[in-house]
Amino acid sequence: MFVHAVYFWLKDGMTLEDTARFRGGLESLRGCESVREMFIGVPAATSRPVIDRSYTFALVVMFDDLVGHDAYQEHPIHKAFVDTFSGYWTKVQIYDSN
Repeated sequence: MFVHAVYFWLKDGMTLEDTARFRGGLESLRGCESVREMFIGVPAATSRPVIDRSYTFALVVMFDDLVGHDAYQEHPIHKAFVDTFSGYWTKVQIYDSN
C-alpha cells in the first residue's frame, strides 16, 4: 500500500463556486486507474495543540504501490487537474508513506 496525502491551502477570496469547482477537480482524480481508494475532506472541528487546521482541503489517495503512484502522477487526469487548478492554491504540502 502506498498512501499519498496532499493538503491544499486555497487563496483568500475564493467564491463558493470556485471552491466547488476545485472540489470537483479533486473528485475527477478518482478516474485515474491506479487509484484504489480516495478521501477528500476539510479540517475537522477538533482542537488540540498538535492539530493543524489551517489547510482548506485534504486529499488522501491510496495505491497498491509506488508504481501505481507514479502512474497517477503522469496520468492525463492528474496533469489536467494541476494545469487547471494550480492557480487556486497558495500552498500544497504532501506526505507520502508506505
